[in-house]
Amino acid sequence: MNSDIQEEEEKKEPNWTWFLFSFKGRVTRRQFWIFNLIIFTAGLLLGALTGTPEEFGEFTRPQLMFMIWIFWPSLAVQAKRWHDINKSAWWLLLNAIPIAGPIWAFIENGFSPGTPGDNRFGPAPAEQVSQ
Repeated sequence: MNSDIQEEEEKKEPNWTWFLFSFKGRVTRRQFWIFNLIIFTAGLLLGALTGTPEEFGEFTRPQLMFMIWIFWPSLAVQAKRWHDINKSAWWLLLNAIPIAGPIWAFIENGFSPGTPGDNRFGPAPAEQVSQ
């Protein structure tokens, strides 16, 4: 019975809740880039509207709230991108390495092609959309 429910959930079309909060499945490079460009643009806009603090490394309250708000979705999208290149979401820990880690993760997620066809994390993202 439990496996039937799980199969039904896997057949559902991806939606915004899945895209922003789930660590299961795969996303394309295009989806990854669009998400990151939206976040980057929103961050620039927020910085322009709220101003910059006097000290480097300090944030205004709205900026801090924005960073907290995007933390989980950023991890979820990146985890699904790691899945698309057939790597475990444990690769998210790469972001914990100062400076080089996030740069490496961004380059690998942004430029590595996904695994063609199904892999251990599910069907290819293009196949998920067409079903």
